[in-house]
Amino acid sequence: MMRFLLVSLLVLGLGTPVLANPQGLRVNGQGVVESAPDMAVITIGASHQAGTARDAMAQVSKATTSILKQLEKLGVAPADMQTSDLSLSPVWDRNNNGGSSQRVVGYVASNQLRVQVKDLQGLGEILDAVVQGGSNRMGGLQFALIDPRPAKDEARRLAVADARAKAELYAQAAGVKLGAMLSLTEQGPVSARPEMMRAMADAGSSVPIAEGELATTAMVEIVFEIIN
Repeated sequence: MMRFLLVSLLVLGLGTPVLANPQGLRVNGQGVVESAPDMAVITIGASHQAGTARDAMAQVSKATTSILKQLEKLGVAPADMQTSDLSLSPVWDRNNNGGSSQRVVGYVASNQLRVQVKDLQGLGEILDAVVQGGSNRMGGLQFALIDPRPAKDEARRLAVADARAKAELYAQAAGVKLGAMLSLTEQGPVSARPEMMRAMADAGSSVPIAEGELATTAMVEIVFEIIN
């Protein structure tokens, strides 16, 4: 008669259940790879208000053209610049001398650009230049990897190794032998997030930037065969 072994344990420090049953020993593994980012994605733009829609859009178009020229002058490729939002909205007079009707007193036009900066040493200079060129809006700054695949692949390898090490530890503690791998499941997307920040600014830049590091994390669930 086949003997069934049922062991319920906790992963040290994580509180994650590890279960050995007739189907095998199920464990989780995590791999983390820290990398210095080599690209930044910034969201910048211009917004202006004028008495007419035409004038508001003309002012924004002039500022946007100046911003694009500044970016090209500093080496940003046209393929790395993209309009992400273009809007034109009326401005209403909501205090019309107590009257019930509202009237349009002007228009606000906005143009927002998404820019990839692949030379981080010049990022501070670029931010300073676009402000001088007419940008009066900044929607965000994110650091990333131009090619995230090597970091993701290494994180996956580390996650599998972590899971196997845990399985071997629990099998040894339970007095059984670890058999073949029965299944492997990647849990969630492999993602990168910012880690500790460090200042990055050259002497000629008026905008200091904290570059920091990115932590690419992978998580897997593996089921191993148990040999009694």
